[in-house]
Amino acid sequence: MINEKAILVGVDGSHASYKATWWAANYAKHAGLTLQIVCAYSLPSYAAVSFDATYTAMGDDNAAHSDAQEILSKAKAIADEQGVEAATLIVTGDPASVFVELSRNYNLIVIGNRGKGGLAERLLGTTSSSLPAYAYCPIVVVPYTDDDGKVMHLNNTITKVAVGIDESKWGLKALELAGNFASAWDASLDVILAVPNIRGLEGEQGVTDSYMEDLGESIKPLQAAHPDLHIDKTIVPDTAVNALTKASYDHDVVVVGSRGRGGFTGLIMGSTSQGLIQHSVGPVYVVPRKFVEAQEARIRKLSEISGVEEISVQAADDSAAETIESAIDPMHQPPSRNTMMQ
Repeated sequence: MINEKAILVGVDGSHASYKATWWAANYAKHAGLTLQIVCAYSLPSYAAVSFDATYTAMGDDNAAHSDAQEILSKAKAIADEQGVEAATLIVTGDPASVFVELSRNYNLIVIGNRGKGGLAERLLGTTSSSLPAYAYCPIVVVPYTDDDGKVMHLNNTITKVAVGIDESKWGLKALELAGNFASAWDASLDVILAVPNIRGLEGEQGVTDSYMEDLGESIKPLQAAHPDLHIDKTIVPDTAVNALTKASYDHDVVVVGSRGRGGFTGLIMGSTSQGLIQHSVGPVYVVPRKFVEAQEARIRKLSEISGVEEISVQAADDSAAETIESAIDPMHQPPSRNTMMQ
């Protein structure tokens, strides 16, 4: 069955993945969830660079396994500092394939972005459709740096959420989940409808008013479900990727649906998806097509997925977590263990 009490985060030793761990632990703490941290690797059939940039011999599983344990130990220290219970998993096999299988068992998977190679590239690079388009649960992609290479700061609390919407079932599901997410954080929600080429049209104001009226109808179920949720409606005369990328600058999370082909909610396929994920300066919460269409698909237990091993590792000491966190976010201030997040 789906583990509704835990979220999964993938790590590979990069600062980008540790930043994703920090975001996932922060969210898990707020939501009262546990965290499962997974380190994925595959053994090459030739000598190759390992996690720490040294060369491993063919099939040197012991060295790779040891590297994975060290990575998990550091990630666990980050979760431990947040006061979050974290279990650790090692995955051997193609990460993209295994993460798709794992997505059947979780309500949320978190991964980092803009890492140099490694897990982020395998899941979001030239084969970007592997995870966001085919996952069976929502995916949060956490940026490490902006386009200029500046390390991004992430807030401990979420106060503003944006969601891109259209009238498809994927867009409406994204709206629903964005509303749930914003409500859980007591945050405001900005519902964005991108309408390219509307500017300068004859009767532009009338067209905009019509879109705004339709948008009002779309959010009625959300208003009924969350009567205390503050919702703003915005019509943006621009492409979806431009509108949502811009929204990422003044929102803590941007939510978008994916139907896996063309159109607004096909953002996670092709150049449009790459534009949003690669240029967003905040976390992107993706609601995949398969999550919408196959929520009742057969769930496989961890023990049934080849290459997954649950292991117990000790968290690295506090200094390791502090060193990593100062690197992934210069503005970061270590939390007090006795202070709960607001």
